[in-house]
Amino acid sequence: MTSSAPTPAYRRLSVEERRSQLLEAALTLFAHRAPEDVSLDDVAEAAGVSRPLVYRYFPGGKQQLYEAALRSAAEELRNCFDEPRDGPLVPRLSRALDRYLAFVDEHDAGFSALLQGGSVVETSRTTATVDGVRRAAAEHILSHLEVTDPGLRLRMTVRMWITAVEAASLIWLDEGKQPPVEELRDWLVDQFVAVLSVTATRDPQTAALAESLSADG
Repeated sequence: MTSSAPTPAYRRLSVEERRSQLLEAALTLFAHRAPEDVSLDDVAEAAGVSRPLVYRYFPGGKQQLYEAALRSAAEELRNCFDEPRDGPLVPRLSRALDRYLAFVDEHDAGFSALLQGGSVVETSRTTATVDGVRRAAAEHILSHLEVTDPGLRLRMTVRMWITAVEAASLIWLDEGKQPPVEELRDWLVDQFVAVLSVTATRDPQTAALAESLSADG
């Protein structure tokens, strides 16, 4: 008589584990398709569960699931710029951009729909979530610059650069991920130094920072 291998014991997932599983499945789908093209049946199939189970955790349907997935992705993006304050600024900024661009690369064609709007399920809440990522990134960068009371021109410069990073990331995807990601990262770092230098001609606070960066370089 041939003995069969023992069947693995079924483990019931906790509420938090099941919710995380569903969010991961949704994020994977949203990463490659626009949210309006993803159904709850798609999420259920990807997670290996039934549609009613998805509704049990997200009774608001796809809109609630999308917003929860967006918040999860936003948290990951916020953490991209949370770099230890050790060593010169430029290498720190490069490491932060490495993480940011890795996220963009992983989420590929869905990056625009997931984080930049343009979806039929976009609401004021999703817009606020995305803007929160931008503000958090700006706060991290100002912290890296060791500025506790940034003036208007410096704040505007940092926020404008973050917008440029987003735009460059989207264009990079449209262009088939060219140039190579390392070149894109270095170019964006150069852009940051350049815009600081321009602002420095009109703002003493930024001028002091630009001089410090030049000394580090």
